[in-house]
Amino acid sequence: MISALMPNYNRADLAFERGEGAWLYTVDGRRFLDFGSGIATSSVGHNNPHLVQAIAQQAQRVMHVSNLYRVPQAEQLAERLVANSFADSAFFCNSGAEANEGMIKMIRRAQAKSGHPERTRIICFHGAFHGRTLATLSATGNAKYLDGFGPRVEGFDHVPLNNMNAVRDAIGAETAGIMIEPVQGESGIHVADPRFMRELRAACDEYGLFLGVDEVQCGMGRTGRLFAYEWSDITPDILSTAKGIAGGFPMGAVLTTETIAKHMTPGSHGTTFGGSPLACAAANAVLDIILAPGFLEGVQARAAQLDAGFDRLIATHPDVFTAHRGLGLLIGLKCKPDVALVQNAATGEGMLCVTAGDNVLRLLPPLTVTEADCAEALSMLDRAAARVQAHLAATNAETVA
Repeated sequence: MISALMPNYNRADLAFERGEGAWLYTVDGRRFLDFGSGIATSSVGHNNPHLVQAIAQQAQRVMHVSNLYRVPQAEQLAERLVANSFADSAFFCNSGAEANEGMIKMIRRAQAKSGHPERTRIICFHGAFHGRTLATLSATGNAKYLDGFGPRVEGFDHVPLNNMNAVRDAIGAETAGIMIEPVQGESGIHVADPRFMRELRAACDEYGLFLGVDEVQCGMGRTGRLFAYEWSDITPDILSTAKGIAGGFPMGAVLTTETIAKHMTPGSHGTTFGGSPLACAAANAVLDIILAPGFLEGVQARAAQLDAGFDRLIATHPDVFTAHRGLGLLIGLKCKPDVALVQNAATGEGMLCVTAGDNVLRLLPPLTVTEADCAEALSMLDRAAARVQAHLAATNAETVA
């Protein structure tokens, strides 16, 4: 018989009852170093006192009132995000996919209301991941994710990342904008070149297009700056973010300029749960932590520590690890054997990781991860690589025999 929970996840046989910082504890008493963070979502660690207190206090007051009324917590959060980004206005929703749906709609509507209703197409990139709705799956363009769900949603053109000639060739009379992840996570941690990002900005200015950045995974401090686009020294027109924005509480956001936001008039878009008092209290608490003096510099320091450690791991275990890439604490370790084998070995050592495309082990620790945690993670990966090497040697010996 089918399980009560729909079988659309391949779940590991682990169940966690509590967490502390970068560590998770199972119901049977085992301890794991969490370098997955719920796929970049538990941004300030588990059981963070400031976040827990903010959620508990708000839950005791009011959790949901609907966007039919003012939500002071949402107003405060919007003002803070605007003050710390390129944006003039913010829309709050529940997830990354919903944020990207909102971004697509806003780009199309702004073009239409500015006298270009024919501009509906958006240029996206091979290797992207924008979500699981029908439109965001079509924006993603991965045939595996689209299998069985019928025709693609029209309006998306795909070109290679970091190839400006291909982008210019794809721009046509119906192009409304460009949507890019500054760091692609799902397909194997591919970073958009800063020069490429600047060239995209220039092309959008030249052709009257909107530049949208998908920072669902790489935003909210993950790369060592509040948003990853900052590393390229550009100003986007619109940005989506989610995952770590509320430290594990479901939330997403679209940030944009007045040029786009002024067209989102009452009734043009909406959401039942987005921007609730509880969600925004959580997000404001996360911002308290991320925007505190020295915090993002600490993220950069931990990233540098891990980068140096990965260089040593690759030198020590060239039959297991061949390269590392990424930005900040959004890291990919390219593996030589099947990445699932490496992931299982890491789990056996007490470390949780996430896989990605291109045979990459994805590492996404909480932004609050400590120097000691990072040192322990490197030791665990060293032991995991030794496990993998021993397994491969044994397998080869059996094959020869």
